[in-house]
Amino acid sequence: MPKDKDKTYQAKLRYSAMSARKIRPYANLVRGRFADEALEILSCYPSRGARLIENVIKSALANAQDRDRHATNISDFEVIEIRVDGGPMASRFRPKSRGASSVYLKRSSHITVVVG
Repeated sequence: MPKDKDKTYQAKLRYSAMSARKIRPYANLVRGRFADEALEILSCYPSRGARLIENVIKSALANAQDRDRHATNISDFEVIEIRVDGGPMASRFRPKSRGASSVYLKRSSHITVVVG
């Protein structure tokens, strides 16, 4: 972890239309790795969850380059923290037999990435 708190940059993806349970395994793969290595690992997976995390990491790196003009090399950055939290759930109804219905939840998630 960097000693200087000012040298950490973050990006968030909120209200992602995918459950946190499906995204977390990909977050666990890249936590603590260097950013270029993390992007390379995620590009090998065909899952939509891997694409979401890949985009948030790219956004955090772009934030770093925007705020620090000397930060041009992405191999210098490490994925310090990556968090996938559950977001709000929307209730939907599915018809059942004999006029009944059941509730199912459309889950969403929030992804937070901190690089430094």
